[in-house]
Amino acid sequence: MKKFLHSFVVPADIDRVWEFYTDIGHLEVITPSHMRLRVVKSSTGSKLQQGTEVWLEGNLVVKSAWHSRITKLKPYVYVDEMLEGRFKTWKHTHAFERAGGGTKVIDEIEFELRYGLLGGMLEGYAYRQLEKIFAHRKTATIEALR
Repeated sequence: MKKFLHSFVVPADIDRVWEFYTDIGHLEVITPSHMRLRVVKSSTGSKLQQGTEVWLEGNLVVKSAWHSRITKLKPYVYVDEMLEGRFKTWKHTHAFERAGGGTKVIDEIEFELRYGLLGGMLEGYAYRQLEKIFAHRKTATIEALR
């Protein structure tokens, strides 16, 4: 199992950042356009809640679909876990902390690819792709919350 950690500070109040991130529409705003991410359906509409299930489509090297559930949600932390998709395991913890006059956004992802040894060999590639995606998310989040 691989672990990815990324954090940055956005110059916005924690409640504003929390509202942005718990609206499922934020994904289409902060995801790189080449991924063509689309929210297909959410079991609770646009607002994430404990137990919300979300179905997404986009390009993860090839066109992919995935289904996730919010397994924990309380201010200022939520966790989404993949139920179906390209990964054998995907657990993404989103945490938010006050940082001076802004908010620290912390993403921690535990993941494992399918396909046994072959998947294990590709985890480094997946990690590097996450680095690029989350560098974009930082810029896009700061821009969206100006």
